[in-house]
Amino acid sequence: MKTNLEVDRRLFIASLGGAAAVAAMDHEARAESLEDYMSQQLEQSQSAQSQSAQSQSAQSQGAPAQSGQAGAKTPEKFPTVAELQAQNQGRATRRGVGDVFVGRAGHTKTLDPMPVNATLEDFFKNRFSTVNHVLQSANRAMKTGMTEEVILACLLHDVVQSLIKVDHGWWGAQMFEPYVSEKVVFAIRYHQALRFYPDHEAGYEYPDLYKRMFGVDYEPPAHIQAAYKYARNHKMYMEARLVTVNDLYAFEPGVVVKFDQFREVVGRNFRQPKEGLGNDNSPTAHMWRSMIIPDTPL
Repeated sequence: MKTNLEVDRRLFIASLGGAAAVAAMDHEARAESLEDYMSQQLEQSQSAQSQSAQSQSAQSQGAPAQSGQAGAKTPEKFPTVAELQAQNQGRATRRGVGDVFVGRAGHTKTLDPMPVNATLEDFFKNRFSTVNHVLQSANRAMKTGMTEEVILACLLHDVVQSLIKVDHGWWGAQMFEPYVSEKVVFAIRYHQALRFYPDHEAGYEYPDLYKRMFGVDYEPPAHIQAAYKYARNHKMYMEARLVTVNDLYAFEPGVVVKFDQFREVVGRNFRQPKEGLGNDNSPTAHMWRSMIIPDTPL
């Protein structure tokens, strides 16, 4: 599988603190970090384009286009897991913490206040950090004729990373469970495991990008293997699989999608509490409150 957003492996490793810091991370942490890095690149690309729309054609012929072109015809030698674990070094902060707490590039900014009766759209506007990616994912699902539940799962599958990144499939499924259908919950939870396993019939191939980042001989950890086996034999397998099909293709600079496009789908499939998310006393209300007031010390 090939994405439209090319990732420079050297820049990615540098963003994590160098080869030593990467070696200290387990493979699942690298997977989360890679997706976060790609989301950041997409956000930066969209921001730059919105500020200078008239220069898009010039930019498309400049440096950003070169990373995916150089050496394209030369057979690529992928590293092994051992080669990626040559050194060991700790980090000042944990990679799994959510963006709303540490911010992009390790620094926070002043957040806009949230309405008392906060809606899902309010979180998209003021708190979620992977917005462009999930909007593109849901847009692709809509254009290819997916069901509304799959479209909604694509729209929601990564946004919990504002709260926490590690095991984001499980955290995301838990956060949305009181408000969406069982199929949407299943799709969000198990897309995390399914992304490491190809399904040729469904149109999902294991991406070369993962071979570069995790090693050509990489094997997912035990809990990911178990989750895959469970999901693969489940009646709702395709809901989760279709999230992965629409996932890696959803890092495309130049494609701008607005939340408005999905307002009716959300209205029909998301149970918005009248009290507002975080104030409805649901089992996951505290997760929403944590994003509303992340600067509260206790």
